[in-house]
Amino acid sequence: MTQSDVRGEKPAVEDTMSLAPKASGAPGGAGGGRRTGSTGSTNGPNGPNGAHRSHGSSGNRPRRGRRALRWSATVLSVVILGTAGAGYLYYQHLNGNIHKGQRSSGDAKARKTAANAAGQTPLNILLIGSDSRNSDENVKLGGAKYDRGSPPLGDVQMLIHLSADRKSAAMVSIPRDTRVDIPKCTDPDTGKVYPATNTIINETLARGGAGCTLATWENLTGVYIDHWITIDFAGVVKMADAIGGVDVCVKQNVWDRPTAAVSGGSGLKLTAGTHKVQGKQALQWLRTRHAWGSDPLRAKAQHMYLNSMIRTLKGQNVFTDTGRLMDLAEAATNSLTVSEEIGTPKKLYDLGMQLKSVPTDRITSLTMPNLQDPQNRDHLVPDATNADKMWQMLRDDVAFDKNGDAKESKKPTATAASTKAPSVSAGQLGVLVQNATGSATEAAVPARARAMATELGTKGYTRAAADTSSPTESAEKTVVEYPSADLQGDAQAVAKALGIPVGQVKQTTDVSGVTLVVGADWRDGTTYPKQSAPKAGDLPDNSDAINGSDTKQCMDVYAPYRW
Repeated sequence: MTQSDVRGEKPAVEDTMSLAPKASGAPGGAGGGRRTGSTGSTNGPNGPNGAHRSHGSSGNRPRRGRRALRWSATVLSVVILGTAGAGYLYYQHLNGNIHKGQRSSGDAKARKTAANAAGQTPLNILLIGSDSRNSDENVKLGGAKYDRGSPPLGDVQMLIHLSADRKSAAMVSIPRDTRVDIPKCTDPDTGKVYPATNTIINETLARGGAGCTLATWENLTGVYIDHWITIDFAGVVKMADAIGGVDVCVKQNVWDRPTAAVSGGSGLKLTAGTHKVQGKQALQWLRTRHAWGSDPLRAKAQHMYLNSMIRTLKGQNVFTDTGRLMDLAEAATNSLTVSEEIGTPKKLYDLGMQLKSVPTDRITSLTMPNLQDPQNRDHLVPDATNADKMWQMLRDDVAFDKNGDAKESKKPTATAASTKAPSVSAGQLGVLVQNATGSATEAAVPARARAMATELGTKGYTRAAADTSSPTESAEKTVVEYPSADLQGDAQAVAKALGIPVGQVKQTTDVSGVTLVVGADWRDGTTYPKQSAPKAGDLPDNSDAINGSDTKQCMDVYAPYRW
């Protein structure tokens, strides 16, 4: 109803429109028209746009008119309020769809990256693809009925990193058969405690849920992970259908089927060229491994799919198309399980908008550099040197691409203003030294803690001592830790004495005093090796990186699976 609909009948509108909420941005009321008040109106009975009505033979008509207009305004109010109520109910419906869980369920020590000069921090989300067969739908899509009831495994694990300024992003996969250290985890639903172990990373989901997978990633990478999101077979199909299909490409005809040498297969069957896959076929693409030849190549195919999906969503303007957005919201809230901090439709929408803001040529997909596991040729281990370089880039929020402004790669560094004076002299300070030099590929260096405690003694820290109480978990990077603010200056002084960057001095409640944790990056020598600052786009050669704007990517099919 517009202002002209009630011209000449001020009282009726005044009595009923007060029931309706004002529309956003409209100073008067619904529809944005100026409200006809009791004073100052030019549209009243005696105004220039109205005619003076006399009480005569036609006196009944105004009453009927008033009743009709009063009824119309009441209906309008009900419609407006009803629509708002429906919106609220729909939001609650979406909210009820979402399954949530605890962010971390394991022992993890990663800390958030410091804010940039503008006060912004990176955002890290762990995406986990579950192979759960614990529903009829998942059994139908994934086969292996005998696995029903078994704890799900995390077959797809990918870290999505959004830079602090939200101008670049990275998607990093770790192949499911990579052997890593898994920390002690506690299942948040059952309370069952799983001891720390060393095995392939896809088992983390069965040892305390997604929170255990997150803790494992944090310990391996040193990257603080803000949230996790999991999706199962059925969820992939729903999301693929909601998107409407994604373009993928194969160089030869492919059929991922059982062979005489290898059982199983996803069932993917395509002719050479580009195809739009959705629904079950999209799931087959994401699950295919044998036809590509290896698990790392499966990760590459997944990256190609996700890059294509992002380009598709951007091309559809799905975030401004209400109908498409509702379809996607329905599919997403029904398909995803998320960590509790992002467990509302609004927070998921805001997350999607942040992802949408990154240009496709600033998105990089890659796989953690890896080597064949010396203990099992069917498994992998991290390529420590190259993987550590990549993790450092994530920790320091250095872009994986070279397409940004040169100024973006300049990160604020610690200055004298951020250091504090020691509270006691070196000879009075007790320093505990821990040996954490082991890695997935190398054992810890024997007596390394004792050697570094001796070195600290030569620098005046005569009360430094090696920790012999229990074995120390591996650490990728050397750090000096302290428990409270009054010991910050002392910890910084220890770091300075050994040449350790002040940025590697961390406060934590995990220690009771100043503690030097000698990591895998310092296996020999008594002066900390100088670390070259990573540069934007300087990625390891064996990371199999793909830029999000690259539309020419096409999978090569392993010969036994061509037809």
